[in-house]
This record gives sequence, structure tokens and C-alpha cells, in this order.
Amino acid sequence: MNFDDLRQRAAVVRAVPLETVLLARGAVRDRHDRHKWHTEQGALSVTGPKFINWHRDQGGGGAIDLVMHLVGVDYRTAVAWLEQHLAAGSPASGESTSHHSGKQSTAAEKPGTLRLPARDDSLLARVCQYLTRRRGLALSLIEPLVQSAKLYADRRGNAVFLLVAGKAQRPVGAELRGTGPRAWRGMAPGTRKDLGYFWIGAPGSREIVLCESAIDAMSCFQIHPQRICISTSGVRADPPWLDRLLARGYQLYCGFDADTPGDAAAARVLALYPAVRRLRPPVHDWNDALTSSR
Repeated sequence: MNFDDLRQRAAVVRAVPLETVLLARGAVRDRHDRHKWHTEQGALSVTGPKFINWHRDQGGGGAIDLVMHLVGVDYRTAVAWLEQHLAAGSPASGESTSHHSGKQSTAAEKPGTLRLPARDDSLLARVCQYLTRRRGLALSLIEPLVQSAKLYADRRGNAVFLLVAGKAQRPVGAELRGTGPRAWRGMAPGTRKDLGYFWIGAPGSREIVLCESAIDAMSCFQIHPQRICISTSGVRADPPWLDRLLARGYQLYCGFDADTPGDAAAARVLALYPAVRRLRPPVHDWNDALTSSR
């Protein structure tokens, strides 16, 4: 594919509304500020076609820039992602990358509809090896999640961590983590982080730790097996379900990363919910804490 082809394809997808992209990535509009969105990369301010991430001092304009920022991919891959997920009728990319996380959108599918990646058990061993060898997680933690279908491998070998809601553990989204040589993370299109979360924990525990990712939640639980550990799927200071957990009498700890965005979000959580306590990882994040102890 030459530059002119890429430019023509980009012209088709660049005008996709930012709100459509945000919903497809599982972002949640702030309840008090209509221009603010809580995303997998933290809070964004969105005005028309422009966005800015104040915590990271990054911004841009248009759907392609937004996908590059949210997913952490290059220009070409962002165009392909928009074609696959949001631009019905646009030309096929002719490329296959590990960043695509499911079937292609159809005209009948509305942006925001949950589209979980297809399961591929033939690649489960690859996912398990990644989690045990590179992330230091115990197989005894992984196996129950696999058996309950809260963790599986997709057709591209990504680890898929389900976000669930209610006693029925209804899937409302998924975190995706690449297991190849290049670090990559994302969310299943249509994920609703406002409705549920990935969790792992000790039965009957009354203590909950909020973590920034599913792998951090698993790592935190391996270090603190007497607690329940929840992923907020990014730095989120005010997820809508937090009130319900506090109302049920749980003691909550904010275990966000030991960095500027994590500390800032933790301070916001503690300001909004004085009953929450800070549990700062001893190093950058909980997986670093786990692997550094090996």
C-alpha cells in the first residue's frame, strides 16, 4: 500500500466523531462535566474534534489522533482500527495486526455495542506462559479464572480479562493484553467500565484494593491474598460502582500506581471518598512489586 492509498483511507475515517471512538473504547463520560471523559489512558477533555490529556500533557485532533493516544499505536494501525471497528463501508486495510480485537463491525452494529474477541483455546498456553514467566503470576491464580471464563485467549494470542457485573457475573467488557514481544493493551469495543470490573479475591473478604489493570489486580492479590482486588481499567478516580461497594460496608484501598497520574487520581479518590485509604505499591505498580521479589 502506498502513501496515496493511506491518505485516502485516512480521509474516510478521520471524521468519525470523537464521542463514537470513546464509546467504542469503553470510555465513560464524566457525570459532572460533559466535556470530560474517563478513558483507559486517564481523563480527557474533549471539545469538538480536539482532545487533551492534562495528566500526560498530550492532545490532538480527530479520530486518528485519538485512537493513537488511547490504544498506543502508530498512524497506520490507527487508521486500520477505525476502518475495522467504526467506519462501515470503508476499504479493507489488507493488514493484520495484534491490535485488532474481534470481528469487523457491520452496518447493523451500533458503536458502543459490546464485541468480545472470539475465544481460541489453542493459544491459551501462550497466554498462560506470558502471565507466569513474564508477569510472575502463579498458575494457581490463573487456572480458576480460566475455568470461570473470566480469562481466555483470543485468536491473536491476546489475554482477555472479562469485566463483569452483578451476581450473575454478566460480561460488560474486557481488558486486552498483548502477549507478544511488543507491549500492547486495549479494551474490547463497546466495553462499559461504568457497569462492572475485572476482579479476583478471597471469598468473604471485606477489604478491596483498587488497581489500574487486571494484571495489577492479580499481582496485588498474589501479594495480599486475604483481600479482593479490582481493576478500574485505567486511572479512574470516580467509577460509578464505587458508591455501591462502600454502601455494602467494604473497606476500600486505592492501590493506583506509584507515579504522578496514579498519585493524583488516588488523591482525588480520597477527597471524594474519605473512607478510602491509600495503599501505594512499594515500586511503580503491583506487577513490578511482584516480579521484583522473585
